[in-house]
Amino acid sequence: MSRPETRITRRFQALKEQGRSGFVTFLTAGDPDPDTAREILLGLPAAGADLIEIGVPFSDPMADGPAIQASSLRAIKAGMTLAKTLDAVRDFRETDDDTPIVLMGYYNPIYIYGVDAFLADAKAAGVDGLIVVDLPPEEEGELCLPAIEAGLNFIYLTAPTTDDERLPRVVKNASGFVYFVSITGITGTKSANIDDVSGHVGRIKKATDLPVAVGFGINTPDQAAEIAGVADAAVVGSALVKVITDNLDAAGRAGPGTVEKVLDLVGELAQGVRGA
Repeated sequence: MSRPETRITRRFQALKEQGRSGFVTFLTAGDPDPDTAREILLGLPAAGADLIEIGVPFSDPMADGPAIQASSLRAIKAGMTLAKTLDAVRDFRETDDDTPIVLMGYYNPIYIYGVDAFLADAKAAGVDGLIVVDLPPEEEGELCLPAIEAGLNFIYLTAPTTDDERLPRVVKNASGFVYFVSITGITGTKSANIDDVSGHVGRIKKATDLPVAVGFGINTPDQAAEIAGVADAAVVGSALVKVITDNLDAAGRAGPGTVEKVLDLVGELAQGVRGA
């Protein structure tokens, strides 16, 4: 099955032509409330995001650390759903038809929505790719292959524990890029080791011609620059979510300047990546 051409593939080709790595941001849809989340989302490209991952809120995000788990629960409390996440993408596409958008989350909300209906609606809304952390390659018939058929990239995660025997199976039907999880464990709890990351990225590139993005454990512009020096993109999520968390008021609402503070950090991280 041929890989779909999407905004993701075009963006990585453009980055390659520019001779630099990309910067990928992750934030949870609707966190801490839909209006604040919308402002942040609309501001991400100008702040320096080359690709945007939007987390779909889920009640049991087992791969995520405390910061992203809390963001998911805040978003659910604020009324965010998978359908409203797609609405947010549609809204974004009214002003930006170029920046790639990847939805990241878990299979349960998609299964409940209905796979065929979800893929049609996601494509129509302007989604380019999917990362579904609890669907391994052995379950590719559930969503991966239908997503490719629908013209969406399906992005698989690899980890330090993905050995050379399993790696070809993981990347066989991957498209868009391969996401290397730089640490073992959950998001936002450790920092990536650049020597380890470099070795694993080289190993992945022997198994696929897809770009390799590295996430988990990247919190500062210096760390983003290090990762960008060895990978095709650096992904930052928990550090951005923590800015939101740190700026909530006593009632759990976004405090003054929250949007600007998130976008300022995006700008600093983007500069780190571009300076690599």
